[in-house]
Amino acid sequence: MSLLKRLYRWVDLRVGIGEIADKELTGYLLPRNINAWYSLGSVLLVAFAIQVVTGMLLLVYYVPDAEKAFKSVNFIMNEVPFGWLIRLCHAVGSNTMIAALILHMLSTLVMGSYKSPREMNWLSGFLLFSLVQGISLTGYLAPWSQLSFWATTVATNSVSALPVAGPWMVEFLRGGKLVGPATLGRFFALHVAFLPLVIAMVIVVHIFLLKRTGVSPPPFGRSDTATPFQPERYRYQSHPGGIPFFPNYMLEDTTSICIYLAIFLGVVFFWPSMPFTPDAFVPADPFKTPAHIKPEWYFLANYQTLKIFPNELLGLTVQGAAMTFLALLPFADRSPERHPLKRPLFLTLVVGGILLWIALTVWGHFS
Repeated sequence: MSLLKRLYRWVDLRVGIGEIADKELTGYLLPRNINAWYSLGSVLLVAFAIQVVTGMLLLVYYVPDAEKAFKSVNFIMNEVPFGWLIRLCHAVGSNTMIAALILHMLSTLVMGSYKSPREMNWLSGFLLFSLVQGISLTGYLAPWSQLSFWATTVATNSVSALPVAGPWMVEFLRGGKLVGPATLGRFFALHVAFLPLVIAMVIVVHIFLLKRTGVSPPPFGRSDTATPFQPERYRYQSHPGGIPFFPNYMLEDTTSICIYLAIFLGVVFFWPSMPFTPDAFVPADPFKTPAHIKPEWYFLANYQTLKIFPNELLGLTVQGAAMTFLALLPFADRSPERHPLKRPLFLTLVVGGILLWIALTVWGHFS
């Protein structure tokens, strides 16, 4: 018996690794009509892990001080061996992670995977979507460039439109009347400590809920043998006759992860300027407002919406109502039908919503 096998046997006798592997890998059956869209969850776990690792490496040299932050980022980019690669991976990774997250939510919408009994899965996923946007926004200020400084000023200004609590919230977020060193300290703490911890906890809850309810079979493709959901009592939705997670679906997960990494690294090496504009390479100057300050692409639709309406409060109200409706969709859409082609009204609303979001994003980019 080789040393490796002896070591495995020693650990297995004390932990029961083989039993866990049988139950969670080879014994964990998925719908036999499961498709590649379901692997976006694994892609997002890898994307989050890349952000955590690259973020921790950046912390070795980054200085969260308004006087030193920009210089420390330049030092990372120009002096630290492979520092440019770590920073680009972190900056590009935040964009590609949000793109994968949007695709994951769209696939859940189209395949009706948010429906009963998976309302809590949807709510936890929606919370993750909001938290990821929050961690991206707080990380935007870290380089202390003209772009990050004024983009944060514009973003926090919009909160002031809220009645009564708006001005107080702006001052709380900034740590003062204006964006300054105190803002950098608060955003840095949120970005590296509070939000990653909360996101990790919600991911655990999301996976726990997925395991407890069972995987929702796609509403099309091969017929599935899932046990039907009975609303009068809890029942795990098993898939007798389905495919094992290992090795069958793990290969699909691996394929999707490799495609994601190929796109991600393609952007890093062949389009490294993607997450930056010229203002990102100029240190922050509170006395010089750039001519054109725009948020990241995933906030452009929100940005353009605020510009369309005559006052910011109305724009924020419309956006808040849309987001609330999306979060509570499982409680509004009670029909058990999940096939997208058999839900023409829903499909029309989804396609219309996507086209509107794209139009506002393009408009915001060129406005």
